[in-house]
Amino acid sequence: MTTETLPKQENADSAIGTHVRGYVERVRGGELGALPAVFGLIILCVVFSVLRPSFLSALNFANLFTQGAAVAVIAMGLIFVLLLGEIDLSAGFASGVCAAVLAVLLTFQGWPWYLAVLTAMVTGAVIGLVLGSLVAKLGIPSFVVTLAAFLAFQGVVLLLVKNGTNISIRDETILAIANKNVPPAAGWIATAVGVAAYAAIQFVQARRRAARGLVAAPMAVIAARVAALAVIAGAAVYMLNLERSRTAIVSLKGVPIVVPLIVILLIIWTFVLRRTAYGRHIYAVGGNAEAARRAGINVDRIRISAFVICSFMASIGGIIAASRANSVDPNTGGSNVLLFAVGAAVIGGTSLFGGKGRALDAVLGGAVVAVIENGMGLMGYSAGVKFVVTGSVLLLAAGVDALSRKRSAATGR
Repeated sequence: MTTETLPKQENADSAIGTHVRGYVERVRGGELGALPAVFGLIILCVVFSVLRPSFLSALNFANLFTQGAAVAVIAMGLIFVLLLGEIDLSAGFASGVCAAVLAVLLTFQGWPWYLAVLTAMVTGAVIGLVLGSLVAKLGIPSFVVTLAAFLAFQGVVLLLVKNGTNISIRDETILAIANKNVPPAAGWIATAVGVAAYAAIQFVQARRRAARGLVAAPMAVIAARVAALAVIAGAAVYMLNLERSRTAIVSLKGVPIVVPLIVILLIIWTFVLRRTAYGRHIYAVGGNAEAARRAGINVDRIRISAFVICSFMASIGGIIAASRANSVDPNTGGSNVLLFAVGAAVIGGTSLFGGKGRALDAVLGGAVVAVIENGMGLMGYSAGVKFVVTGSVLLLAAGVDALSRKRSAATGR
């Protein structure tokens, strides 16, 4: 090593050390982010893999994605409402209403799938518009408004499905969402493109921050992030591309179609929250609504739009649920859907007090919920035990959030 390269190496090591120390200080100051969810997910996977080796089989690994997809998507929408310090108790049955609209139009009216899907999503947006307007314009607490909607939407679903009829869905395109797979080669290509795009974005952002004199992540840290994403994504695609069929007649391999759908939604909403003025306004209103109003932000419009996004995402979750079940019935969107969706958002790291959360939290929390449900099912535990464990994990996540907020306040962060 020449004397010229020594200072460069020392500078690089210093930059990495500074970056790591800064991250550690943020964590110690209460900014835990997704760490609890990630650690919990790792621990759960290890425990279930040891107790039930079939947990890590290719077939069960694919089931995890389809099992938690609808909850994760609904949770992604709930995050926008939670960021404002509000709540939407109707998101579960709102997804059921939209799924019922889809089923009625497809099965009874004979509409093409794309028009039925569009109508279902518009229905979700209209629901959110009504709920948001009642909260923002009339000042009715979101808890009361969405609780009333929770009760009313159960009746709407019953009316749409003729008081208990199970409406079968036969459209191949809709059924493919949760039941078909991407060709193995396409899965590898999409993964390579995604990792390359992520690396390019990280590199460009670092260069721009450095050019403006702002603190930027060292290249070694960026390389580590890209490598971690490549390893995780590559391992997942490899597992999903393994043959999962138990018969020699039918081949079953490839990434489930619902996975790239969730990834696309995650990218869109992450961009909206982190890279747009609207996203900054969401965080501002959630952090301090009065200060945001004085800064010129239309708080009512932000609140209404958050409920619109929440119900819109609930409609997509309902479509995914209908696809997985191949039908719609009065229980679609009911039972534990809302509880799991709210739980997923909170477990993933979104604060119930507003102002803190990311779209990624819904995916991480949804994965934790799906792993608990799936792993305990493999171990033969009853539904009662599953609820107790999931509730305990949710309480633990809420406790971590409360403690981290106290720590942040104490350190002035």
